[in-house]
Amino acid sequence: MKDIYEAINDLVCRNEDFVLATILEKSGSAPREQGTKMIIKRDLSIEGTIGGGIFEAMAIKLSADIFNNKKFIIRKFTLSNEGASSIGAACGGALKLLLEYINPDDKFMNSIYSQAFKLKSKGDNFVLITKLSEKENYVGGVDKWICTETGFYGKESDMAQKILGKVRENFKNIHFQNIREDNKVYLLEPVLNNESVYIMGAGHVSQKIAIITKILEFKTVVLDDREKFANRENFKTADEVKVIESFENILDYVKIDSGSYVIIVTRGHAYDKEVLAQVLKTDAKYIGMIGSKTKRDFVYKKLMDEGYTTEDIKRVHCPIGISIGAQTPEEIAISITAEMIKVRREV
Repeated sequence: MKDIYEAINDLVCRNEDFVLATILEKSGSAPREQGTKMIIKRDLSIEGTIGGGIFEAMAIKLSADIFNNKKFIIRKFTLSNEGASSIGAACGGALKLLLEYINPDDKFMNSIYSQAFKLKSKGDNFVLITKLSEKENYVGGVDKWICTETGFYGKESDMAQKILGKVRENFKNIHFQNIREDNKVYLLEPVLNNESVYIMGAGHVSQKIAIITKILEFKTVVLDDREKFANRENFKTADEVKVIESFENILDYVKIDSGSYVIIVTRGHAYDKEVLAQVLKTDAKYIGMIGSKTKRDFVYKKLMDEGYTTEDIKRVHCPIGISIGAQTPEEIAISITAEMIKVRREV
């Protein structure tokens, strides 16, 4: 599934209008979290999801009016326990939704979402700010801004600078919220780096990699089949350390998507080929495998014999890392993470 900002960018580039649904509030057993978005197209097909079921159906139904009047609406939907039971859900819940018309002919709107896609692709943290005027009930591109820690995107105004000042006061701890200024509501949506790095193998090089990837704000997950190595004592900074039964079914333990970076450094390279074969079936943004050119060519031939294509093989960075003459575990870790930064910043 595409990232929602990639899907939005694709639509505006194709000059297609759509309705964007955003969960403002949730309670009970509503399936998706605050800030979750879904695109509703002219033909009422969707990209993304706000949880399926009756909430999604009601949002799609309301979008028909929004396509006609091009105004935004905010609606609260409640599903009682009895209603939930009738459709097989455990219990009821409620969602408060914002549904807004996105016009690709609006140059400011186009620019904002194009910039959001670029920032998200690079892994940059930013806050999307939307002015919701209760009087006008319309959101144009001039009503949206993007704030990063050091940058600003959108149409300049005194109010925009005032709101940006409030955001920057607590940028690293900003949360999804509404604020009110001069009888207008401003929706603040932090879009934070959700990139993950999966380190396959828990040896000495992996220990150094995990320290640096955490500094770079990657969610860092280490996997190995040896508890002696894969433990909190060795990986104090990692978000997760998983002791697995084997590397044969790695996708049973982790979900690798387009925001994932995979570093393959299994012990003695014993399981590198097995892990690589599985990871090539995912949308991983970065796949790096440690080893010499001789080892690389051997592994690639085996994979090609198994039906993998040249295009599959081109996705792999091997020998892993940027060539800096690295020798120590620390230097190798810097070489690898430097290559990851290069991939992160290429849009």
